[in-house]
This record gives sequence, structure tokens and C-alpha cells, in this order.
Amino acid sequence: MNTSIKSEVRLYPAVVLKEQIFSILVAWGMSETDANVTADVMVETDLRGVDSHGINMLRQYEETKKRGALNISPNTEIVRERKTTALLDADRGLGHPISVKAMGMAIEKAKTFDIGTVCVRNSHHFGAAGYYAELAAAQGMIGVVTTSTRGISMVPTLGTQPVLGTNPFAFSTPAGKYPPLVLDFATTVAAVNKVKVHNLKEISLPIGWVNDAKGTSITSPKDALKIFENRDNGGLNPIGGIGTALGGHKGYGLALFSHVLSGVMPGASFSPVRVKNSATDTPDDLGHFFQAINPESFRPIEDFNKDIEIVIDTLKKVTPADPNEPVLLPGEPEQISKAMRLKSGIPINDNLHTIIKDIAKNAGVDCLL
Repeated sequence: MNTSIKSEVRLYPAVVLKEQIFSILVAWGMSETDANVTADVMVETDLRGVDSHGINMLRQYEETKKRGALNISPNTEIVRERKTTALLDADRGLGHPISVKAMGMAIEKAKTFDIGTVCVRNSHHFGAAGYYAELAAAQGMIGVVTTSTRGISMVPTLGTQPVLGTNPFAFSTPAGKYPPLVLDFATTVAAVNKVKVHNLKEISLPIGWVNDAKGTSITSPKDALKIFENRDNGGLNPIGGIGTALGGHKGYGLALFSHVLSGVMPGASFSPVRVKNSATDTPDDLGHFFQAINPESFRPIEDFNKDIEIVIDTLKKVTPADPNEPVLLPGEPEQISKAMRLKSGIPINDNLHTIIKDIAKNAGVDCLL
């Protein structure tokens, strides 16, 4: 199996990527305020090593805009609001700006009423869920985030046809003297966008990510993407996979209940139904769920922080399997990646560079990479 990166990789400062994203979004017609927020979220995601949800996503956003499904200059509104809850309508816009607003509202509600839950409907892709969960942790809150997805990629337990999306979950908590703990995971072994990144980097897929209808593992990212595009039998395995400690049926269950929170509750679309009845310009109509919980509702924050620190100290004292690689906490790999990439730059390979160059040209702006 060939797992080498064939195309050349160059490193760029985060500020350059942000300026590139910002210029393209503004050229498309997005307000400077929303473009600045969106660029911040996307670049922060790249800094953390989540290459599947950063600048790489511009090609999907351009495609969605070209087919008339994306409203690049939306008029978002509060549809319903109570003391601890709210429902927002994204007006077919990109999910990043309204998601920052929604989590901000949830945090403010939690500061006053101990808990805040805000849902969004009529949205599009919002990037990495962990970004929004960590916004809560930065304000001393526990954050819970989930979202529906436009893709139809997960095969249900004992089934052969993909029905659900990867429907990710993210959790974050303040951790006293330590950086926040952040858990962000797809409910499948890997997200579809990670398959796309492997295709860009010309890297074979790990065995167990994607199976065909016969249960045979597919290692070619091109072949895997054909399954998703054509909605053939086969697809992404749920997290854990059949026969492991977690079990594929539990990943499938997580995806289902993620859709209940972020799809059914706000009134967003269910992808298999939407696709059957959609036209070219049908928006994704995704839903997002944001919750902030105030730990001080239950006990003094000093006591909460002390216990979190004890948990972290205990985990860190576990003898590592490799003495050169210490035990890691949720969110720590992303923190390590961010420190490295702030110093050395964010990697962009030739294939992705060509895509960004074409998108910039189409938008009528300079390619800064």
C-alpha cells in the first residue's frame, strides 16, 4: 500500500490563509464581519491539524454557491426565544457566523440561568464542531455541540446502504489551570471530508474506514468518493466498527440521536429525504445544536476546577506505552498541532494549492499562496 504524499507541500503563515479566505468570501458577496468570523474559524481549524474542515472547504462552498443553494449574504433571525433556549434561522447562509452567535447566546443564557441551549436551522456547513464547544469552555462553561450533515455516508447496523451522515459531536470543559479538554468526533470511523483530504494528498485510506456493499474494505479514496457521490451500497463505518469495544451499532445510535438534537428539534432537513426531493439549488438546510452548562450551578467553581485538575493529573501519570510519547488528553493533539503550525506554518500541498488558485481566480482576487 502506498501511503506517501506524492505532491509537494509548502508551509504558509496562518495570517496569509486568513487573508486568502477573507478576500474570496468578500468577493463572493459576504459581509466583512461575517467573512472575518468565517475565516477565523476555518484557519483555527487548520492550525489545529483538522485539514478536512479548514481552507480545504472553500471548494465545497464554491460549488454550493454556484448551484444557487448558498445565500452568501443572509438575513439571519431569531425565530423563537425563551429564557434558556432559542431557535435561529440561518437564511441558507454558511454556518460559521451564526454558529458563533448561537453559542454566544447559549453562554450568556447559562451565565444567568445556569444552562443555555440554542439551535439553528436552514444552515450550511459550519466547520469543526469542537471550535464552538471550546468557546463555552473559554467562558468557564461546559460546551456541547452537534450538527446534522448534508452527506449520506453511514451504513446502519446490519445494513448495506448509507443513510445517515457523520453527524459529529463535540464536548468541552474548562480545566482549571490546564487548557480546556475538548472532544470532537465524527460518529463514523472518519468524516467524508477526511476521505477527500486523503484523495488530495494521494494517500490510501486505512483499512476499516470504508466498506463496499459486501463488507470489503476500500483503500482507494477515489473509489470511496464514488460510493458517496453515487449513493451506492456501502459507505463509512460507524465509529468503533463491528466487533470492537465501542461497537458500530453505538456509533450508528450516536449519529441518529445527533440528528434528533440538531435536525429534528430545530426542524432542519433529513438528508435522505431532502436528496430525493431536491433540485440543483436546494439548500442543505442543516441544523446545529449548541449547549452551555454553568458548573457553578452545582458547586463552587474552585471545587470543580480542583477535581478536574485531579483527573488530568491522574491521567497524565499513567505509564505511556512509548516513553517518547506521553499520554494525551482530549484536545491535546490539536493544541500540539497549533503550536507547531503557528511556528512553522500550515501545510498546503500542490493539489490543494491548485484548487485554491482556481477559486481565487474565479472570485476575481489574487492568489496569496
